[in-house]
Amino acid sequence: MTELNQNQLDQYAKKILEDYDANNPGTIFKTKLKLSNDDALLIQAKVSKLRVKRGEKVLGYKIGCVAKETQKKMGFNQPAWGTLWKSELHQSGVELNKKNYSNPAMEAEFGIKLNRDIDPKLVSFDYILASIESIYPLIEIHNLVFNGVEPHGAELLANNALHAGVVLGPETKLSKDKKTTDLKLIYDNEIVDTWIDKKWPYDILSEVEWLIKEHEKINNILKKDDLILTGAYGFPVPINDKKFIEVKSSSFGDVKATFN
Repeated sequence: MTELNQNQLDQYAKKILEDYDANNPGTIFKTKLKLSNDDALLIQAKVSKLRVKRGEKVLGYKIGCVAKETQKKMGFNQPAWGTLWKSELHQSGVELNKKNYSNPAMEAEFGIKLNRDIDPKLVSFDYILASIESIYPLIEIHNLVFNGVEPHGAELLANNALHAGVVLGPETKLSKDKKTTDLKLIYDNEIVDTWIDKKWPYDILSEVEWLIKEHEKINNILKKDDLILTGAYGFPVPINDKKFIEVKSSSFGDVKATFN
């Protein structure tokens, strides 16, 4: 696989952002372009710089592909990550338009908000737990589009891990108590995916240290007030003709959105 030069990386990043803005993501992969995962991450980083340059604000980061079967499907041996944007943050009860997305697909998951800048040299599970301000149930929105050849890992990485927004549920201040929760993804009052016996904090925070170390490699740190999506347990589910989306957690509350 040929490594791309800086000019090629810049051109692909510009095109990916243009496609994202046009709700037609990843058209460069229709040519059956094959990228290395490293080049795909470089493209993702360049897209992020373009978005910051035009005035967008980083909200935090997402962890994706935490399930081993999803990693295998994407050709990974670890999770993936992407960047969250303040312009794409929505509150529970929001009404959104399907036309603003491409094959909109949802995941049910949890998010955490940080109470301090993270020092990678101090990181341990206890340090991470002490760095959390609050927990939220949430709906993560994706543009579930793959134009290239399998496995689609590089395409996913170049396209910001398919991220297209967050619908945030109620805040729960940090609980140091151990809890067990279920998590349900519901479309038009029908459960489409469910998980049981997910343990706080161990299951929910299992890949946060990995995210911190990945950012340390690129000389970035997670900062106070960053929102971190801790990872979904399944694959995004397209909403198709469904409209009313809910995520319910027995321990951390519910979140909902309508897609017209």
